[in-house]
Amino acid sequence: MCIRDRHGTPGAAGVLDPLFPRLGNGGYDVRHYDLALDWDPAASGERAEQPLRGTARITSWATQNLSAFNLDLKGLEVTSVTVDGRPARYGQAGTELTVRPEKELDKGSTFRTTVEYAGRPGPLEDADGSEEGWLTGKAGTVALGEPSGAMTWFPGNHHPLDKATYTLRATVPKGQRAVSNGEPETLKPKPARDGRTTWTWNSRRPMASFLTTLAIGRYELSTGRASSDLPLVNAVAPCEDAEVLERLPEVLDWSVERFGAYPFDSYGALVLDPGTAGYALETQTRPVYPGAPGVGLVVHETAHQWFGNSVTPRTWQDIWLSEGFATYAEWLWEEDHDGPTAQSTFDRLYATSEDADLWAFPPADPPGPDDLFSDPVYQRGAMTLHQVRRLLGEDRFARLLTGWPKKHAYGHARTADFTAYAESLAPDTATREALTRTWSAWLRAEGKPDSARPGR
Repeated sequence: MCIRDRHGTPGAAGVLDPLFPRLGNGGYDVRHYDLALDWDPAASGERAEQPLRGTARITSWATQNLSAFNLDLKGLEVTSVTVDGRPARYGQAGTELTVRPEKELDKGSTFRTTVEYAGRPGPLEDADGSEEGWLTGKAGTVALGEPSGAMTWFPGNHHPLDKATYTLRATVPKGQRAVSNGEPETLKPKPARDGRTTWTWNSRRPMASFLTTLAIGRYELSTGRASSDLPLVNAVAPCEDAEVLERLPEVLDWSVERFGAYPFDSYGALVLDPGTAGYALETQTRPVYPGAPGVGLVVHETAHQWFGNSVTPRTWQDIWLSEGFATYAEWLWEEDHDGPTAQSTFDRLYATSEDADLWAFPPADPPGPDDLFSDPVYQRGAMTLHQVRRLLGEDRFARLLTGWPKKHAYGHARTADFTAYAESLAPDTATREALTRTWSAWLRAEGKPDSARPGR
């Protein structure tokens, strides 16, 4: 169906993110996704062409009068759309699903959009050559969404600005498990037709869609408790040695001591068979690992639950606020566990030559989508935090590590929000001025900073 009427008050087809201007949509805010998915990769006949069938019930709040609005969806065919139970006109072009309700929606109203869709989901190639979206490995499939892969398996407002809660029900073949974010209603799934089973997961805390995941396959499930009685749920591909997951309670205890109260209602891990994905991802409450991880990687993805998941970058240009903190968490872990000090790690990195990738661009200003996961974002971002630590001192920096995620819990932040917060902890004018010089040299200036000393 093609929508040609341009009159009315349509929502924007993108939020004009500096790096992904077409990602996300304007005019509404999603409050809750209720996703019902049916996955049958061995189906024959007509169903063979559409192994995934889905129903997305999306509860939203209109931030303006809406004659039409968009959802992000790629590679799947929409078969029907209703808004508040009434059939709506719709059209698909590229990654945009445009919906025109029967009646214009009033600003401030709550409305439910139901989208029926089907198809064969697949991977999405990123600008840096990596793959996200719907990936397939020996143990089964997994959906990964950073920065935009969630659009390959459900329609939504797929920019970090729009967080929502989730209910996900996945019906899968007999003998397979469906693992997602949040908490399972039960680890004994409900029987469905022909021996198939339905698994239900609830994410009651706000989550950006790039942090959603769904793994379907012959994963081995285990449960446990952290020392705080927090439920742990792990899913591990067959034959993967994930002994390091026994240290999850220890890593959580250390993280809570460093960063404050854990922000979610459960934790765990999803360990894939090697070759399914080429990277780990901080999927909310249940990070994904591309094989059995080392403890440093577990520390990194655990820190993301505070930095990136609870406090989410407002734009993709602010991603160093996620990766810089998670990388610095690794430095702190090593320092606290008889490894190299953070200062020695900083000194080693600063000694790298001026033409090294580390100095290719300032961490607060990645020039393009292919730079999101580069050394300046991770390592130079962590180096910036170390400079802040040196200027504030141990006590005030410890307050920053707990106060920053508490101040912005379940919300968003820009680089400017962080610099203002750090300056608010400065004991005097001289320190604030030194922090200002540090932002210029370490966050925004091109090339290697002239001095390793903070505030110079």
